[in-house]
Amino acid sequence: MQFTASQIADFLNGVVEGDPDTTVSDVSKIEEGRPGTLAFLSNPKYEKYIYDTRASIVLVNKGFKPRQQVHATLVRVDDAYQAIASLLQHREEMKPVPEGIDRDVYVHPSALTGEKVYVGNFSVISAGAVIGDNVKIYPQVFIGENVIIENDTVLHPGVKVYYNCRIGKGCTLHAGVVIGSDGFGFAPQSDNNYRKIPQVGNVIIEDRVEIGANSTIDRAMIGSTLIRKGAKIDNLVQVAHNVEIGENTVIAAQTGIAGSTKIGSDCMIGGQAGIIGHLTIADGVKIAAQSGVGVSITEENDVVQGSPAFQLGKYQRSYVLYRKLPELYKQLRNLENEIENLRRDR
Repeated sequence: MQFTASQIADFLNGVVEGDPDTTVSDVSKIEEGRPGTLAFLSNPKYEKYIYDTRASIVLVNKGFKPRQQVHATLVRVDDAYQAIASLLQHREEMKPVPEGIDRDVYVHPSALTGEKVYVGNFSVISAGAVIGDNVKIYPQVFIGENVIIENDTVLHPGVKVYYNCRIGKGCTLHAGVVIGSDGFGFAPQSDNNYRKIPQVGNVIIEDRVEIGANSTIDRAMIGSTLIRKGAKIDNLVQVAHNVEIGENTVIAAQTGIAGSTKIGSDCMIGGQAGIIGHLTIADGVKIAAQSGVGVSITEENDVVQGSPAFQLGKYQRSYVLYRKLPELYKQLRNLENEIENLRRDR
């Protein structure tokens, strides 16, 4: 499907600069622009590409001032990054939406499914499960007993949701996500063996949560592991039993959160961060990538880095000294030698 620059500008409340009849049918990165595609410029680091890009239309911020001639038609908008997000979302919404239940599907007679549900081949919906309206269950998904999945949620191929778990409205679970697997609970015994502690709780995922591919959310030992509204979890994230993640918190890939830790709302956790169990992380906290958090962070909106993690400004000042350690050590050794020479000369 093709769109003109004027149609795009109308949709985004933008202004065309150039030929309003320029058409595009695809998108591209600005540095790899092709004729007939739309690109965007929001990060100033990429400005150099706009002068040579072959993209037909480029979204730019209204305040952008080119330093040389731009050959593409521009659509000026308030925020180019938000604008491209809106366009891509609109494009996704225009795709055909599957409906119905494929042939090779097992749905238990006691399970309930709503209207306009799609269930792909080789999926299983177990006894007592309740599937809301407009839910999309792609092939090879397993839904356990008494699971509740609310309206407009999408489960991509290979998702597994264990018994008694609940997923809210408008959620997206990507391929390979596991919800409700056993938490890591083992009690050491006198003979050096470990006795498994049954994990009898569940996982509750509230509305508008997105969970990336191959992430795992463990069921609680007792009670619920809780992912609150609007949280976004990247690929390959481990959330242990009885963890609570607050509203609109975002967590990047390969992060691990140990059991019973409570993370506040609006937090940002970088990739490969590790957070030990039974901690409290205040609202708005930012944890830099590869940080190791071993104590609670009680100050809202604090920013930490390092392993063990501590306040960002202190970490950066300490890191400057750390990089100078070889030089400082050499100076220290020289001073020691001078002192020793002075002692011998007495």
